[in-house]
Amino acid sequence: MSFVIPSISAGAWRRPIMAGLLAAALGPCALLAQAPAAAPGDATLLEMRDAFRLGRTVQLGQSLPKAQGHVLEPLARYWEMRARLESAPAAEIRAALDAMAGTYWEDRLRNDWLLVLGRQRNWADFETERPRFRMNDDRQVRCYGLMLDAVAGRMEPTQAAARVQTEWLAQKDQDTGCATAAEALLQSGHLDPKAVWMRARLMMETGKTRAASQAVALLNPEWAARLDAIAAEPQRYLDGKLTAFRTQTKELVTLAIIRLASNDPAAAAAEVDHLRWRTQLTRDERDWLWGVIGKRATQKFMPQAVDYFARGSDRGMADDHLAWKARAGLRTGRWSMVREAVDAMGPAQQSDPAWIYWKARALLAQAGLESAAGVPDPATAPPAGTAVVGASAAPEVLQARQLLAGIASPHGFYEQLALEALGLKVSLPPPPPPPTAAELADIARDAGIRRALAAFRLGLRSEASREWNYSIALHTPGGMTERELLAAATLACREQLWDRCIHTSSRNRSQIDMSLRYPTPFRDAVLGRTREIGLEPAYVYGLIRQESRFVTDARSGVGASGLMQVMPATARWTARRIGLSDFRPAQINERDTNIQIGTAYLKFALDDFEGSMPLAAAAYNAGPGRARAWREGPTLPGDQWAETIPFEETRDYVKRVLANTTLYAALLSGQPQSLRQRLGTVGPRSASAPPPNTDLP
Repeated sequence: MSFVIPSISAGAWRRPIMAGLLAAALGPCALLAQAPAAAPGDATLLEMRDAFRLGRTVQLGQSLPKAQGHVLEPLARYWEMRARLESAPAAEIRAALDAMAGTYWEDRLRNDWLLVLGRQRNWADFETERPRFRMNDDRQVRCYGLMLDAVAGRMEPTQAAARVQTEWLAQKDQDTGCATAAEALLQSGHLDPKAVWMRARLMMETGKTRAASQAVALLNPEWAARLDAIAAEPQRYLDGKLTAFRTQTKELVTLAIIRLASNDPAAAAAEVDHLRWRTQLTRDERDWLWGVIGKRATQKFMPQAVDYFARGSDRGMADDHLAWKARAGLRTGRWSMVREAVDAMGPAQQSDPAWIYWKARALLAQAGLESAAGVPDPATAPPAGTAVVGASAAPEVLQARQLLAGIASPHGFYEQLALEALGLKVSLPPPPPPPTAAELADIARDAGIRRALAAFRLGLRSEASREWNYSIALHTPGGMTERELLAAATLACREQLWDRCIHTSSRNRSQIDMSLRYPTPFRDAVLGRTREIGLEPAYVYGLIRQESRFVTDARSGVGASGLMQVMPATARWTARRIGLSDFRPAQINERDTNIQIGTAYLKFALDDFEGSMPLAAAAYNAGPGRARAWREGPTLPGDQWAETIPFEETRDYVKRVLANTTLYAALLSGQPQSLRQRLGTVGPRSASAPPPNTDLP
């Protein structure tokens, strides 16, 4: 079949032309700490920043000449051109790109322009610019490119369709690029309509109903309106009471049941079992639905979750459903269920350290090294650092040992647990030789690093971080070498750019200095405060590293502020409790006040949850009410409990904070540490414990 793609703008397709010459090289860069407080042109850059945010295109054009010669001139050029990218002539855009050649801002502007060209259906200019896009990290751009490759015969259409499908299904919300490519490949007959329904299922399951409507509209525009009604009232649609839609399409029925399951898994299960749908829905559709229903039931701690999963086939479930099936097994101690779920996952998910670890634990249970309920007997549990795997030569134990050995390391939650399962404690690897003066000087002279340091000096943190990340990872194919990364991380820490220090060090695979990856700034304030209130300093450092990466003026999208990301209401409550009678909201951004209030709240949470670090961390992230609800049910080892936290953000947060804490304890004490010991067990409040502090916000 022939392709039907959006029309090409005026001008024939043409071969890409060469990019312009590199901008003039800038002189040597002094370290940030040695830089002057202000440089000529700084005020212009800040004025342009404000004008860009306010959409003042004329002011940007008037200010640009005054930014010429400034180290951040490429950023100024980006702001000026980005503000009028939709309407500027191609020649002007290319001139701006040439003036920024070789910089992050050139590639950022080209990315933005490619998206505009795609929306404008200007395929000639798109084809010219696409090969010059160095980052190539934008899914929409890749989808547009795959569509054009298929049209031009550079790629087999079926291969292009498969890759577009992968990119489209990975998009988290509605988009233009991948939807456009999917539409063209659908009309040419190379993309299976099943991909559309898969996209709609995934979006409906995550509550992105507009993206689901966008997908089904590619097959039938009338279905988009129907899907909006389904999203609003799924039960009424299934009952046939939405009179505007007297007929039901089985694919739309599937979407309605998915939507219903988000709030009422039991009602959704009843619909799958209903005679009117039992014969209409295919086996694959029913398997998917049982996966969705089982997932939602597990997240709600419903005892029926295990049965829901059992009623479907693993082969028809998505990897995300199988992950929740494994979590249902962990919560109920059904280790055979855990192993079945992991074995059914796709190769990429099976290789995740989390599922390698849990498969190993399931194998050990099969060999009798775990209790039938999956909870070690506290009376017989080995002390921290004692091998859980044991010396048995049973095939399951040998396989478990091999799996654990493959991931065991200090770097990560499950990697640390694997070390302990093999009888080792968590200790720090020896540091590499520090960077030489010559290596540091070379990094300081790097043009991208110079621009990043200048942007940090001006308080342009977002722009500076992107420039820094591009310089270490993307400017040179493959990124900086290991020694260059070590030098860049060292430079960042010396300049107190703690988040860039951590980020850069985390890219190292061999030259790993844990004092860079886990820095301990503000030691006097943190150690003094933790001694005062009886809190482990490693726990505080582990939490701050996860909350703010030690950025003192960090602010979240929901209003949390400072190093410990304290919410305003929490700050006021805590200030009253610790006697800060003159506390003012603006003080939460002051470093020492933030530490004082954040540590006090963490101690209140830790005391309320009987010293449980996982529960206190969960309460710090998601609120004490949720943490109290999540502890109800069976008493579980801390690793099992953490994996079954319903909220992805909090689940990841708890694991990272505890892994950070273990490494910080090793760093501060110089002694090997146990993550498993810090995790402990989690279950309902003990009868001897005082009542919960219901005032804790």
